[in-house]
Amino acid sequence: MSSVLQRVFNWFGGTSDKPVDVLPVRVGGTEYRATPARPVQMLGLDQALVWVVIALLTWGVVMVYSASIAMPDNPRFGKIEPYHFVLRHVIALGVGFVGALLAFQISMKTWERMARKLFILSILLLVAVLVPHVGVVVNGARRWISLGIMNFQPSELAKFAVLVYAADYMVRRMEMKERFFRAVLPMAAAVFVCGVLLLAEPDMGAFMVIVVISMGILFLGGVNARMFFLMAALVIGAFVIMIAFSDWRRERIFAYLDPWDMKHALGKGYQLSHALIAIGRGELFGVGLGRSVEKLHWLPEAHTDFLLSVIGEEFGLVGLLVLIVAFVWLTRRIMEIGRQAIALDRVFSGLVAQGVAIWIGFQAFINMGVNLGALPTKGLTLPLMSFGGSAVLMNLIAIAVVLRIDYENKVLMPSGRGAVK
Repeated sequence: MSSVLQRVFNWFGGTSDKPVDVLPVRVGGTEYRATPARPVQMLGLDQALVWVVIALLTWGVVMVYSASIAMPDNPRFGKIEPYHFVLRHVIALGVGFVGALLAFQISMKTWERMARKLFILSILLLVAVLVPHVGVVVNGARRWISLGIMNFQPSELAKFAVLVYAADYMVRRMEMKERFFRAVLPMAAAVFVCGVLLLAEPDMGAFMVIVVISMGILFLGGVNARMFFLMAALVIGAFVIMIAFSDWRRERIFAYLDPWDMKHALGKGYQLSHALIAIGRGELFGVGLGRSVEKLHWLPEAHTDFLLSVIGEEFGLVGLLVLIVAFVWLTRRIMEIGRQAIALDRVFSGLVAQGVAIWIGFQAFINMGVNLGALPTKGLTLPLMSFGGSAVLMNLIAIAVVLRIDYENKVLMPSGRGAVK
């Protein structure tokens, strides 16, 4: 235990007294090799990245408490305490922090070896959640497995598992990336299996995120641009067909186009219309922390999918702009870490980091678009902030893996520092 604490202190402290062996790496045609007599000075964790994540997590705790404080008055939730949801959220953060520390200990070589096993595990859990008396049903969807202290959502693990598997797949298939059938179809088959299981829950939002992650990694891994646009056209066509043959999905699209129509305002457009009312009430500087009216049983899922609307009402346009800038910076910084890893010939690590950036950036974009009425209503949480134990857990593990990639990048740099601009 003392050695683990010492390592944590070293990460945040910024330096290491012990020499670090540098693995052979080729950068711009130059090869750097380890010299035991020449210790590398470590910079520790990416301080800016860590503090932005901590700020988002802290803001999320405050807003989950604010958005859920009136829920004990709702008969739907029974007799619960005012701090019921925020306490569960804090417990999830504690579990996530422990998971993140453990994930940071695992080298990227080990993640690469575990990629296929992790993907198989996620498929097995997606099957298990569909089994009666195993999967927990909430609002007609069977998406959770009860673990006692929290409900675990296998689709969140599937996002991370597909991400790692896709990065490993591209490294293994690098020489075939110009051949459509040999490079793309096996990965497409894996995503198709995930999609069938996710749509059976149903969880189309998670399926969308997984498709975008896998396509993004294939594109960044070097798949021919023509093949990428062909895949994109096929995916868009598939989603159009799913919407066309699903009455309730089609109604959501119509409600999105005109949420104020009386036919939609009390039906499929109810959440969107009240989200827009909440953001409109916030105006420039908001009505003040804790003073939201829409969270008082008007806006459903105010502490999960529509947390952004409560933020907009209480902090106004200024608060929303600060939040958007934070997510844009976070996504860009993680992308830079991935680019740095690829520059060091660590293709798997680079693709994993960029996959995490796509995951967080795309999901935040969808959540914000839904809350602002720019996109059709879709059940996706705001990363790192919304209430949801398994989502927060997997977000923190993903961030820890990115920090591990940055840590290994710094070990491999000749001077122990450097960044790709």
